[in-house]
Amino acid sequence: MKHFRNVDDVDNIQDLAALGRALKADPYAYRELGKNKTLGMVFMNASLRTRLSTQKAAINLGMDVFVMNMQGDGYTLETGDGVIMNGNTQEHIKEAAAVIAEYCDVIALRSFPRFESREDDYNEKIMNQFVELTGVPFINMESATVHPLQSLADVITINELKKVERPKVVLTWAPHPRALPQAVSNSFAEWMNRIDVDLVIAHPQGYNLASKFVGDASVTNNQNEALDGADFVYAKNWSSYENYGQILSQDDSWMITEGKMALTNQGRFMHCLPMRRNVIATDGVMDNGASAVVQQAGNRLWSAQAVLKSILESNF
Repeated sequence: MKHFRNVDDVDNIQDLAALGRALKADPYAYRELGKNKTLGMVFMNASLRTRLSTQKAAINLGMDVFVMNMQGDGYTLETGDGVIMNGNTQEHIKEAAAVIAEYCDVIALRSFPRFESREDDYNEKIMNQFVELTGVPFINMESATVHPLQSLADVITINELKKVERPKVVLTWAPHPRALPQAVSNSFAEWMNRIDVDLVIAHPQGYNLASKFVGDASVTNNQNEALDGADFVYAKNWSSYENYGQILSQDDSWMITEGKMALTNQGRFMHCLPMRRNVIATDGVMDNGASAVVQQAGNRLWSAQAVLKSILESNF
């Protein structure tokens, strides 16, 4: 594996998920693999789980780690060509990315969509600039359209918890006061389409995801119908793709409640976190034994370590 940008960089999802579970059982088995190698983690957006899990994964493999928070520690980056930089941006991405590559063997980037241009966001302009300008192995810690480290952790979690060979997995929109990216939802749908699950996507009118991510999933505007018999319920807000970046509804009837979970097949509740309680899901859902959110977050470490191990073995 040269890069980990999205699911297309993975030869076999279940093999990579199995590697994650093996590393979970023996975290320090490859402590010498990353010796004298440096991971540079660049954050253009806030992070808790992604930062800590990826940093810990690199340490488990013996790597040194640099963490750069561009919001507070670095200069404001310009990403456009031919721009007269006499405004708020102080450094061009062309120099910044190239310089980071001088110091780091592997670079990981987190960069959300700007919601200024759907074309730029869905062409992954910022991520692709980093990949091109650095020339070193690259890890996507969430980009404008996908969050593959989260999705790999979700696969690991479903494999650990599923009670039937082909579980029914529901990805459902839920309300939120702010316009959120489609990245987690896109990525979850994309990865679920590549493993053996019955995927159903539920959302209100106007919240269709891009068809390339929906794939073969069943889609409905009836949440209760989707939840009937579900083995896993993944709740996530996303802003409109068609009316790009807009909030079209804040219908709190789409919040996941204990009554909604009672429609499932003793289903497990999933969310990528952070999650606004009593907006996305109620306290009752979060605090009972059906919630898998902490286990999901814990598996972020093993997804990152599996990816880093694969990259180290393939490139050095």
